[in-house]
Amino acid sequence: MSIVSQDYEEYQSAGRIWGLVPQERIRKIKFDRPSRAIIDRYLAIEDLTTTVSDVLDSLGIIGTVPASYLKPLSTGHRVVGPAVTIRNLVERKTPTQGYVDKDFIRMSTRDIYYLAEPGDVLVTDTGGNLDVSNMGGQSCTVAQTRGLAGSIVNGAVRDANTIRKLDYPVWSAGITPLTGKFRIEAIEMNAPVQVWNIRVEPGDLIVADDSGICCVPFEHIEYVIDQVEEITANEAHMAELIVKDVPLDELRPLFRKRYDG
Repeated sequence: MSIVSQDYEEYQSAGRIWGLVPQERIRKIKFDRPSRAIIDRYLAIEDLTTTVSDVLDSLGIIGTVPASYLKPLSTGHRVVGPAVTIRNLVERKTPTQGYVDKDFIRMSTRDIYYLAEPGDVLVTDTGGNLDVSNMGGQSCTVAQTRGLAGSIVNGAVRDANTIRKLDYPVWSAGITPLTGKFRIEAIEMNAPVQVWNIRVEPGDLIVADDSGICCVPFEHIEYVIDQVEEITANEAHMAELIVKDVPLDELRPLFRKRYDG
């Protein structure tokens, strides 16, 4: 029996399997996650995604999506947590025919919510499709109840007013009234997905705020926050000197340290 099959049976016994998505489409159930202490260090940074993005650049990692492309449904949220993922594809059959044929609804976020742990961030990839919804108010209610930190949607959502009232953090490429029922199908869970132009693996750290989102590969999570804290401390010192109107000769070395090495 494979590790995923063993985990599946364990979660089924614990009442954590909805069964809407076939077992063979779930690539991972258990995987390493960063500690709460690491996540709290990220959350303590004021200009979060901007500084994380700079460190990812220094590592040669394409890991940032601007809010120009994935907008927060409500501003003011800051989210940090390990990714759980869904990849969707559009159905071949028309939705009208799906209703007529009484087809099984093959889109599902609920499966992933019950496989997830509190503090996880759902990352859903529907290829940036802006026509149909990946999730709505009821789905986000389940996510919030299960303790997820937020959702990143490479596609569209609906029930925008309900989601805002829930105060559940969502970043999406668009908003639509059209349901995803009979229109999209969950092809894989907890496998690599693409969000705009970045790759996200289960367990990677998602960092999101009003400026956009960043994905920190799992193996770089601690290094990135170490660098972010150092940069933040240096910039706070520079800001203090600027306010004091110190001579440029004192500012130039700090500037070079920040941008030249």
